[in-house]
Amino acid sequence: MKIINSLLILTLFWCGSNHIMAQDSKSYLALGDSYTIGEAVESGETWSKVLSDRLNQRGIAIELNKIIATTGWTTDELLRAITQDESLKNTKFDVVSLLIGVNNQYRGYGIKQYEEEFEKLLKKAIDLAGKKTHKVFVVSIPDYGVTPFAKDHNKNSDLIAKELYEYNSIAKNISDEYGVRFFDITPISLKAIWDEDYVAKDKLHPSAKMYAEWAEYIEPGVYQLLKE
Repeated sequence: MKIINSLLILTLFWCGSNHIMAQDSKSYLALGDSYTIGEAVESGETWSKVLSDRLNQRGIAIELNKIIATTGWTTDELLRAITQDESLKNTKFDVVSLLIGVNNQYRGYGIKQYEEEFEKLLKKAIDLAGKKTHKVFVVSIPDYGVTPFAKDHNKNSDLIAKELYEYNSIAKNISDEYGVRFFDITPISLKAIWDEDYVAKDKLHPSAKMYAEWAEYIEPGVYQLLKE
């Protein structure tokens, strides 16, 4: 009988602990495009999922609750999606990430459009984080000009690098203005120049290996943000 009672107490304790952990779990919203959903890799290999897994391993209970991202999206399309998403009304997240802009550059959109719409997106991200700027972070656009896709399609890698530098400079400046942390993962993306293991099978998007390195680079900073 004592053994049964002990097991019952342990079971209740275990369930109660898990219930508390579930209640205390921080919510994470990721906003972006193909780089956020992890085009060409498994769902568990995206940088946002790996990031949340790493944070959990460090003792911060966090769940990637929602991703608003689609391959090919530009800033205006992401804005529209956020505005039209009814589930976001009266919903706040403990942390929000934003990575957007590569398709603006790819389609040849004006730089001014990116500047204006990126700022609008950042404001929305801050609002979705309960107006807490320190709970929002921005990730730079990787340089796809070094991928086999760019070479196979005769893309001007120097021009791509130049234009993405302008985009990332704008994103960083606006992020700094609002007091939002900016993570520059673009140098990591350049590893694809000498190691094709950093590129997915579609020859364009990052591989799981590269996403893991993004997460490793971003995680210490986000850990500090969540501890504040």
